[in-house]
Amino acid sequence: MIKAALSIYTISFFILLSSCTKLTKPNNNDTENKQKEIAIALPVANATSDFAFDFFKTLQTDKVVDAKENIFVSPLSLHIALGMLVNGATQETKTEILNALKAKNISLDELNEAYKKLLTELPSADSKVKLAIANAVFYKNNFNVFPAYLSNIKNKFNAQITGLPFLPSDLAIINQWASDHTNDKIKKVIDEISPDLVMFLMNALYFKGDWSQPFNSSSTSDDIFNLVNGNKTVKMMRQKNDFNYATNADFAALEMPYGNGQFRATFILPHEGKSVKNIIQNLNTTDWNQLQQNFISKEVQVFIPKFKLEQEFSLNNTMKSLGMLRAFKVEEAQFKNISNNDLFVSFIKQNTFLAVDEVGTEAAAVTTIGVGTTSAPAMPIIFNCNRPFIFIISEKTSNTILFIGRIMNPAN
Repeated sequence: MIKAALSIYTISFFILLSSCTKLTKPNNNDTENKQKEIAIALPVANATSDFAFDFFKTLQTDKVVDAKENIFVSPLSLHIALGMLVNGATQETKTEILNALKAKNISLDELNEAYKKLLTELPSADSKVKLAIANAVFYKNNFNVFPAYLSNIKNKFNAQITGLPFLPSDLAIINQWASDHTNDKIKKVIDEISPDLVMFLMNALYFKGDWSQPFNSSSTSDDIFNLVNGNKTVKMMRQKNDFNYATNADFAALEMPYGNGQFRATFILPHEGKSVKNIIQNLNTTDWNQLQQNFISKEVQVFIPKFKLEQEFSLNNTMKSLGMLRAFKVEEAQFKNISNNDLFVSFIKQNTFLAVDEVGTEAAAVTTIGVGTTSAPAMPIIFNCNRPFIFIISEKTSNTILFIGRIMNPAN
């Protein structure tokens, strides 16, 4: 029986999509598809990696996530969505969001520049990999949003800006945007538009890459996957090839490149007696960078299960644990760069999709931030007596009913 345990399908979607100064050597001589280094300022690069690890660690300790549950999230998608939010924040609220993003020593201009670079250069990094990043702001069209904020988000985040009446029928428009920008992998991200909501900030991230060295489907067969308790039969893919490999006292790690090698999946497999949770809790940016240096190309017999995930995470508690507190408080949140109205974050959620097979990987994420107000323009209540109704005349203080009737046909 083969012991095969997929510990982490990359530590996070951000790491999967990150570009390093140390680039993986291409596996072919395709001169037309050379790797393109994406140069992000080191403080920003470290901040986003720090956020990726801290976010994942905090999420896996969240009480709403079962210890045996799969977790697949996109720190990059969340980071960008929060980036749009922090551009509208002021005072302590802004400071808390930047601290949560591990960017307290980074100016907003530097952060916005990094976002713009990632939005522009990641999708074109490898012609053999399909990667798309999209942003959107949907706002209630009778709500006073500062034009300067919308213009800023449109220019810096290339965001689609759409005003809607926020009627139940608008759910289809918002969910269709998510579906359109994830290749139909995430078709619904919101179920309702509550009366206090006046804005949705959304990021969609889609990735589809073929393995540089694909698996042969004829070699895939049933095998045992050892769970925390018990085991399960899975479809196990197999191949022997040269891959970047590293090992230490806690785990073994393997890199599998996509396309020209600029994007890669990193599998981390705990040694016997070591747990996934503990390894994640001890992992940080320094360890991650060191792991890249430790990789050595070796011939490896690889066993990876085929799998597919569709998940949804509510991230309010996770972000509060990361220090983002005031944004959620109705009377304390400060978003005066968005509107003069008192705004607060109603919810932050993320929907994700992941499929891994012999050919490669398809992954998607949509982060949605719902922004509410305590002083939202009320939708008019409609009381239309265009059908039979009851009519009562009474005296208020004594509650005496003087007349009562039913009107079935007012024209008669």
